[in-house]
Amino acid sequence: VQLQASGGGLVQAGGSLRLSCVASGRTFRRYPMGWFRQAPGKEREFVAVISLSGTSTYYTDSVKGRFTISRDNAKNTQYLQMSSLKPEDTAVYYCAALRAFGSSSGDVGSWGQGTQVTVSS
Repeated sequence: VQLQASGGGLVQAGGSLRLSCVASGRTFRRYPMGWFRQAPGKEREFVAVISLSGTSTYYTDSVKGRFTISRDNAKNTQYLQMSSLKPEDTAVYYCAALRAFGSSSGDVGSWGQGTQVTVSS
C-alpha cells in the first residue's frame, strides 16, 4: 500500500494541527495504521496506532490526552489530531501501515513520506 501524508506545518505551543494520510488501493482496511515521528538527532519513535475497524487505539505516554488517531475506511484515510502541542512534539511525522497492531517499527509494512511538524515556543 502506498501512503501520502499531509497536514504538517508551523504552529505555536498550545496550538493544534491535524495530519492526514491517504492510502492507495483497496487494501487500506486490512491494515492497522499508525503514526511515528523522528526529531532531529533522535531515532524514529512510535506515536499512535489504530486497529482495522478503528475501535482500538494505543498511544505513547507523551501524547496521551493530547493526540487522537482515527481512520475513515471509506476514504482510505487515517488522521492524527494533535492538540496542546509542545515544542518537544517537533518532528517529522510518518504514517505507517502495520502488519500487526503494535508499537514497534518492526511491525510496519509500509511507510509514507514524512510531514514536518514544528512547534514554536
